[in-house]
Amino acid sequence: MATVYLRDVPQDVADRLALLAARERISVNAYAARELAESSRRADNADLLAALPDLGVATEDIVAAVDEGRAGK
Repeated sequence: MATVYLRDVPQDVADRLALLAARERISVNAYAARELAESSRRADNADLLAALPDLGVATEDIVAAVDEGRAGK
């Protein structure tokens, strides 16, 4: 496992991390590692979206359908 050191973390951020970790009764390190793991999973999102097939539906048609649904038509 790698070791990551963070420098220059604003005090208010560190305080909020400590509060969030305390609420879950885990260490700040465990909380931060979990949040970083979750955040890093988004790195694959662009590749996943690019791999989806093009269904030939125009963005304008999608927006119009959503607007129509919201208007209750």
